[in-house]
Amino acid sequence: MQIPKPIQNAIDAFERLPGIGPKTAQRLVFYLLRLPQEQLDFFSLAVGNLKRQTVLCHQCFRVGETDPCEVCGDPQRERSIICVVEEPLDAMALDKAGYNGLYHVLHGVLSPLNNIGPEDLYLKELRPRVESGAIKEVILATNPTMEGDSTAMYIKRLLDGLPVKISRLGRGLPVGGDLEYADATTLKRSLEGRGEI
Repeated sequence: MQIPKPIQNAIDAFERLPGIGPKTAQRLVFYLLRLPQEQLDFFSLAVGNLKRQTVLCHQCFRVGETDPCEVCGDPQRERSIICVVEEPLDAMALDKAGYNGLYHVLHGVLSPLNNIGPEDLYLKELRPRVESGAIKEVILATNPTMEGDSTAMYIKRLLDGLPVKISRLGRGLPVGGDLEYADATTLKRSLEGRGEI
């Protein structure tokens, strides 16, 4: 049986998303076909406006609606600590756990096997933020994976010689896990148990 072209195009589009295989893409498309047109229009508009209505903060590189973002613009945040995370979702998870400092979002990790080097991440922008003298501690909150650990070591070398405490999240997180999936209690204990490296 031949699949109509609009349906196949939608399936192909879903398959390009991470973690979505052919069967899941088909299920999603056929689910969307059952929705009333106004719900489908709302979904389409929300996806269409995703990039148009968001910006990257020029200071921390979080995704938000304003630049600077709500975190960088909040005078109540602890401004002497920067927590370096891999992805914007990691910053959201740490906020839920009670972290109240600033962030620096890398948008990935060093991964030579995937051709991701320092120039592909927001690494070079970190040192000038720390050199300002207002930062007393940098928390390296990369995921406890081989890539996360090597990225953390790269950052430590990048900041060598600066008068700043460099710490790493405690190892309450499972090795190979992602911050965005950890519960708030585990994240809170990891923050409290961080150690200097």
